Amino acid sequence: MTSSNDTSTAPVRVAVVTGGSRGIGRACAERLAADGCAVVVNYAGNAAAAEDTVEAITAAGGRAFAARADVADEVAVEAVFDLAEKTFGGVDVVVNAAGRMVLSTIAELDLAELDSLHRTNIRGAFVVAQQAARRLRPGGTLINFSTSVLGTTIPSYGAYTASKGAVEALTMILAKELRGRDVTVNTVAPGPTVTDLFLEGKSEADLSRLAAANPMERLGRPGDIAATVAFLAGPEGRWINGQNLRANGGLI
Repeated sequence: MTSSNDTSTAPVRVAVVTGGSRGIGRACAERLAADGCAVVVNYAGNAAAAEDTVEAITAAGGRAFAARADVADEVAVEAVFDLAEKTFGGVDVVVNAAGRMVLSTIAELDLAELDSLHRTNIRGAFVVAQQAARRLRPGGTLINFSTSVLGTTIPSYGAYTASKGAVEALTMILAKELRGRDVTVNTVAPGPTVTDLFLEGKSEADLSRLAAANPMERLGRPGDIAATVAFLAGPEGRWINGQNLRANGGLI
């Protein structure tokens, strides 16, 4: 764990962001911190990137620390939530941005890759949701991540979209199970968004084609997705519950 500034006076809200060291997860962590949350930046293996995220938050006047855990490991995830409560006093926002993507046709996919993908994307989402369901304070929110590819059904995304379909189903059911708790549960489904992972292996022609696929005629930015997450986590998003928001610029 890397601690930030003095934590003697807890802020109003506390956020746990899985996959918070890079890409969309980092953008969400930084945006929630800017909105006044103390943030726990969860990461799986890249400690340097997590440290960098914490430093960016604290340099801007926020409060954060990094905590390592494989989201599919229930003992490790429970320890992250314990640490959030011990350090900041509780948990109000959980953003489950951790995930893996493997592209292959269904006919050719190595089933070992399928198992690894689903361990993170399905089991991991379930483990984090389970802790969120147990820990979130009244007024809290859990935000899971899906993908707009569930609507576009692009070949080679079969394993990935199958895992995200499970996340969407989990979200809707958990929202109902938390009846009376004043806790919302939603899913954000980004379209093509510029991150290091997304850019890997793509040509300029690929990027141009993907940018032209939505009416806004550009690729999404991590900040676009973080703004959606911030809306759901904030007071103006309280009436949205058990929903899947496709944050994709109009991609159909």
